[in-house]
Amino acid sequence: MAVYLYCRISQRRQNIERQKRNLKEAFPSGTIIEEAYTGTTTARPAWTKIYKKAVAGDTIAFDSVSRMSRNATEGIEVYEDLYNRGVNLVFLKEPYINTENYRSSLKEIGLVGDEIADEYIKATNRVLIILAKRQVLQAFEQSEKEVKDLQQRTREGLQTAALNGKKLGREAGAKIETNKAKFSKREIVKLSRDFNGTNSDEEVIKILGISRNTYYKYKGEIKAAREEAAEKEVAEILAEP
Repeated sequence: MAVYLYCRISQRRQNIERQKRNLKEAFPSGTIIEEAYTGTTTARPAWTKIYKKAVAGDTIAFDSVSRMSRNATEGIEVYEDLYNRGVNLVFLKEPYINTENYRSSLKEIGLVGDEIADEYIKATNRVLIILAKRQVLQAFEQSEKEVKDLQQRTREGLQTAALNGKKLGREAGAKIETNKAKFSKREIVKLSRDFNGTNSDEEVIKILGISRNTYYKYKGEIKAAREEAAEKEVAEILAEP
């Protein structure tokens, strides 16, 4: 059975690698499906393809429920459709609504043959089904609420900045990184064992043909940028439509 690892970003400045890394750790043999779209279109051809293609026994995994849908109404409809088709859904950040857990919640308690007791059991089964469905819906509703709240805070922040006379965008005199520096940093991330590679510092310096001072300067800037990005990551995820 196929295992699809669906990753999505909606803005160029966002990094899809975090989603890919998390999903690959959970499903090493799964197939990564990447998607990127802008605010000018809501078309998701990669998602549409696997949504139509998935069959009973297949698994579709997401880093979070927001990657499947930011709209609660649409999200619960798609969830139930895939569930009824026998497709397994996995959400790394919200495992409590994985279809495996949802299916367990929907298992009915067996009747015992006593008229009064069976009526209580039937009522209990109905309540369990309602609660299970409500939990899934609430996850999508919370995802939708978070992005709306953040968008509102962003708008208010921009309005406040404008009223206080703050200029938005790059400040005059701000440092512009050269293409050579960008290239060297990409190669350091690719080659260094401290990042994604297997080479020592000395080996990377030799391969790139740069000075030790420049190498360690770039390396420090990369680490600092990653730390800053980590702090902003949650807010960026919530900002994704």
